[in-house]
Amino acid sequence: MILVPDTSVLIDGRITSMIKAGEYKGSTIIVPEAVIAELEAQANNGREIGFSGLNELQQLSRMAEEKTIEIKFSGVRPSLEQVKLASGGEIDAMIRNIAIENSARFITSDFVQAEVARAKGLDVIYLKPQVSDFVPLGIDQFFDEHTIAVYLKERVCPSAKKGTINDMKLVKIREQPTSEYELRALAQEILERAKRDPDGFIEVEKRGITVVQIGSMRIAIARRPFSDGMEITAVRPIVDVTLKDYAKADIITKRITSEKRGLIIVGSPGSGKTTLAQSVATFLSDSGFVVKTMEAPRELQVPDQITQYTMLDGSMSNTADVLLLVRPDFVIFDELRKNEDFNVFADMRLAGLGMVGVIHANGVQDAVQRFSDRVDFSVLSQIINTIIFVRQGVITKIYDVDFTIKVPEGMANEMHIRPVTIVTDHETGELVIDVFRYDGETIVMPMTAVTIAAKKASQVIQNVGISAGPVSNTRSPVSVTEIIPAKENEDRPGWKLMEKDIQREIGRYTEGFVDVQMMSDTKAVVFIDDKDVPAAIGKGGKNISAIVNKIGIGIDIKPRSEFDRQQVQPQKSEAEFNLGSGIKIQTDKKQLTIVAPEQSGKIVDVFAGKEYLFTATVNEMGEIHLAKNSSIAQEMIRRYQNSEIIKLRPV
Repeated sequence: MILVPDTSVLIDGRITSMIKAGEYKGSTIIVPEAVIAELEAQANNGREIGFSGLNELQQLSRMAEEKTIEIKFSGVRPSLEQVKLASGGEIDAMIRNIAIENSARFITSDFVQAEVARAKGLDVIYLKPQVSDFVPLGIDQFFDEHTIAVYLKERVCPSAKKGTINDMKLVKIREQPTSEYELRALAQEILERAKRDPDGFIEVEKRGITVVQIGSMRIAIARRPFSDGMEITAVRPIVDVTLKDYAKADIITKRITSEKRGLIIVGSPGSGKTTLAQSVATFLSDSGFVVKTMEAPRELQVPDQITQYTMLDGSMSNTADVLLLVRPDFVIFDELRKNEDFNVFADMRLAGLGMVGVIHANGVQDAVQRFSDRVDFSVLSQIINTIIFVRQGVITKIYDVDFTIKVPEGMANEMHIRPVTIVTDHETGELVIDVFRYDGETIVMPMTAVTIAAKKASQVIQNVGISAGPVSNTRSPVSVTEIIPAKENEDRPGWKLMEKDIQREIGRYTEGFVDVQMMSDTKAVVFIDDKDVPAAIGKGGKNISAIVNKIGIGIDIKPRSEFDRQQVQPQKSEAEFNLGSGIKIQTDKKQLTIVAPEQSGKIVDVFAGKEYLFTATVNEMGEIHLAKNSSIAQEMIRRYQNSEIIKLRPV
């Protein structure tokens, strides 16, 4: 018998096993040069299927040396033009012509190739995909009931991750290092199984990397030049979890089966996101919904009634176009990483489909940030209704996403009212994140640090007045750090943003430096060069009025020279206390002044005895100014009267 195999048969690997079984013993195998060229090109591109096919050819050659079969090579190598037309069937035609010229039986595992060959009148042996009677894979020997993942690399002892999602450990499973020959044999066996098994897919095939899905096992085969040595990583689930096994399952089921059908599952890699996603998919399917998945690679373990889609022509956007025609009730998107993924998720959700997405993130803020960077924040609540955070296989938090009109946290002025997307804890109702637009940028503002700083600052501002010190072109006037510790001032995002806004707006009318001092949430004092004052105010106050209306707070513009003169004039004091070391306290009707010439221009901590009171900036005149009726000023006077030592310590 004369046989002509095509490329698919050699990659499949079944022809050698059939010869070993005695089916084609004594046959003449004619291998077309076009087949060798195609396998060589695939191997040169680092594709594992090329190496697998060449390995099959080597086994056929050894069988020929043992006189089990006779092997011949025939035909010519394809030209460059024929290689370019390979996707159109040019090389397949060259292979079929060899069978015609030699009156041979044509053997293939490619259905289209078999149909064309029959149409040409060839005697065709079509090897159908094998559906049963599979022997265990060689890599199965490294797994037991507690193994989650196996890591094999040449010249390294095999290791495995064992345990549960809550408690995993990396352990060595063999003392003998793995050889490249052993890994090549395992890789070929895996690829052959992926070709034959209906539950097997080659998900990714690029230079140096092949990702295969066989049943529930995902296997990545890496080789040079992509990796520094051959490596096989195999991962499989060890538990079958249903949605009802999760502690907060009732909340999820109520929300996703109601009108709130936009849900994302967030967690770090290996936290159990995919397991939860497939549990949600199975629950929805069992509840009478039509469910599809979008995955690259396909790794969700779902019932057969749930169809799993991957990228169409290399794009999830094309897959989405098809799904909108199929019209499922829900789509499970695993996982969202690229800009296209987020845009596709948003488009499908806004089109009315129920969407469940999976995102790698260490926290809810990271997930919201990734979405808001790609999708307009104002429609975020229409895309996502629920955020589920998973850690170590447990649902730790559930968040609600809503849209409202309010003043964002950190901005107390009602002039800053604007559209805000809010993220709240579902169980406590506590605000977690504000998402809003400011100065052309989308701000994702977590509440944890902001609210604490804002409360502390507001308490101090209510009780303490601020007197400005001298101003220069390089230093801002005495700032709020005189009454609020520097760290708390840095945490006032509203003041920082407003200062930048005021500097930018007034800077359009001035040439010199613009110093901005926030007096409160609704008032700011701005010092500019004398010659710039008329331009900044404008005819009839037109310019400054426009700025005030735009910014939303009161602005008091002062010439720099006038301010400097006021500070140089000696102030009459009602009382003066000498603290020693050149430090004095002076008081008048309105303010208390700490005089410390040696600390001029420094930031200092103020202590009463060993107790810290506040942090302040000493101005260039060597003074710190506080409102006399403020709580801090009164406290200092009380401490001095109680004979406590008041001292300054540079920060």
